[in-house]
Amino acid sequence: MGLRVLAHFKPGDRATERIAAESDWLDVRWVAEDDDEAFYRELPEAEVLWHVLRPVSGADLEKAPKLKLIHKLGTGVNTIDVEAAAKRGIVVANIPGANAASVAECTVMLMLAALRRLPELDKATRAGTGWPNDPSLGDRVRDLGSCTVGLVGFGSIGKRVEQIVRSMGTQVLHTSTKRDEHSVSWMPLDDLLAKSDIVSIHAPLTDATAGLINAEKLAKMKPGAILINTARGGIVDQEALVSALQSGQLAAAGLDVYAEEPVPADNPLLGLDNVLLMPHVSWYTADTLDRYLDAAVQNCRRLRDGQAPYFVVNDAEPA
Repeated sequence: MGLRVLAHFKPGDRATERIAAESDWLDVRWVAEDDDEAFYRELPEAEVLWHVLRPVSGADLEKAPKLKLIHKLGTGVNTIDVEAAAKRGIVVANIPGANAASVAECTVMLMLAALRRLPELDKATRAGTGWPNDPSLGDRVRDLGSCTVGLVGFGSIGKRVEQIVRSMGTQVLHTSTKRDEHSVSWMPLDDLLAKSDIVSIHAPLTDATAGLINAEKLAKMKPGAILINTARGGIVDQEALVSALQSGQLAAAGLDVYAEEPVPADNPLLGLDNVLLMPHVSWYTADTLDRYLDAAVQNCRRLRDGQAPYFVVNDAEPA
């Protein structure tokens, strides 16, 4: 019998072929995130949980007596009860930076699509109403290289975004929880909001960042600015965001994350034409998944061999 792994996501052929190569020592059970029946059936025998986004509660962990490691396929562990895991001797690990390229590229894609009014123009072209050209394009559409982009949070993803947009001529500002004395682009959040044409969020969801971008902060942004969020939905006050988009205080938003996921059908964001929406997949590319699986397999191998996993985020020792 191999090391029993509950992989809590539905794989494509690429992922299953990758893991099949480890089948002599790794017993992976794939369970879709929306299949709770299968999840709770497999959980009692799982020694390792490969976690994506479906929350893992303390109550869930009580049903997992053999669990030794929760390996987050990604960076943010806010969907895991890390404290409860530590109390049960379950190690929690993540993969910092593995999705930085994918999320950064998606972030820039959302910036460009919002800035250039891509959904609106696509719709008009398909309907045959794109000609003659809308004269407001010359008033409102901007080159990204002529804009100032403010990054809220400056970890591996934020730094990657900075590299991309600077190459296009964009001025970049950033803010983070600690003042960066060695960077001329660092400034306090309120100053960044007031100076940026586009604000992009790249902070983790913590007690300090929950609701950070609220009505007061949105009012400090430039009229007609754009907000991008590929980090966590709970960082932005959704009601305040909807109001800012409806009033024109914000010209547009590009969102990959939401306070409640999956997004309920009555979410008012779904009815706004000036919002680009994605279902929390900015990280989800073949390249990132390869990096995730390589790291997850490596940590499983270390667990099998009695070695400490890499990138542990809690103080638990393997049970």
